[in-house]
Amino acid sequence: MISSLPTIVSRLRLKQLRLLIALDEQGSLHRAAEQVAISQPGATKALHEIETTFGASLFTRTSQGLSPNDLGRCVIRYARLIHSDLAHLREEMVGIIQGSGGRLSVGIIMGAVPLLLRALTRLRRKQPELSIEIVEDTSARLLSLIDQGRLDLAICRSSVSHRPDAYDCLSLHDEQLALVAHPQHPLVGAEHLELSDVSQYRWAIYPANMPMRLLLEREFSQAGLEFPRYPVETASTFTLLSLLQEDPQLVALMPHDVAQFSENFGMVRRLPLKLHSRSEPYGVLARHGSVLSPSAQLLLEELHRENGLMVS
Repeated sequence: MISSLPTIVSRLRLKQLRLLIALDEQGSLHRAAEQVAISQPGATKALHEIETTFGASLFTRTSQGLSPNDLGRCVIRYARLIHSDLAHLREEMVGIIQGSGGRLSVGIIMGAVPLLLRALTRLRRKQPELSIEIVEDTSARLLSLIDQGRLDLAICRSSVSHRPDAYDCLSLHDEQLALVAHPQHPLVGAEHLELSDVSQYRWAIYPANMPMRLLLEREFSQAGLEFPRYPVETASTFTLLSLLQEDPQLVALMPHDVAQFSENFGMVRRLPLKLHSRSEPYGVLARHGSVLSPSAQLLLEELHRENGLMVS
């Protein structure tokens, strides 16, 4: 039986977490003890206390040393996260004391990357000592990171959550979409296209239930066309662009700003297809009722300066 949360919180010590990380790195209790500067008997006692605290065995004892089991790997992963969070905490405190710098963690969906980069470029000119972490993922995963307190802000959509009221929407931004293909695609250079003109080609699309996938499904349905069979599904910007580079017959829907950025570097060409559906706006989101850090507030001010902003 795994111990209760109050039991774990009251008994677990940070030095024990350091020992777990050292054990994972060294694979030997003796070497791990040396790494955290305690005696081997002290390390043996500490490991016993850790396993008692969690109410479970975390390591398999072998002739070669200690090897973490499934529970052990889980605990070690969180031990590393806690250690990293403490490092970020100190970094942000130093920034606050110095009156500059600090740390900022921002989540982003693909379509908002150009918007964020423009805002961050201006912010970094004002705060050159600011450390920034950018996490690109789906809206659902970014909202989960907000819930865990691992992001200051996320630029994504709250509608994918079962609890959209758990987030404060600090601003809204429209998103335009574009159909893109390899620069040598047969349809490059066409003056006007209907969906029926491109339906016969291979497609790279977003996974099921993502907003751009739902919009594309709606476009095909309204046009009376069968949705593309055997597509390649990905939520990764890099993978999508790589697929388009490798296959001149492939087409894909992506945010207009990302398409324009990629076209400027000769990676893709936009195709003249007019979409009848509008994409759902994305927002700058924070946990409901949370107080923004000074760095997050500065970023929000920069995002407010972007064109197309609708204050919520």
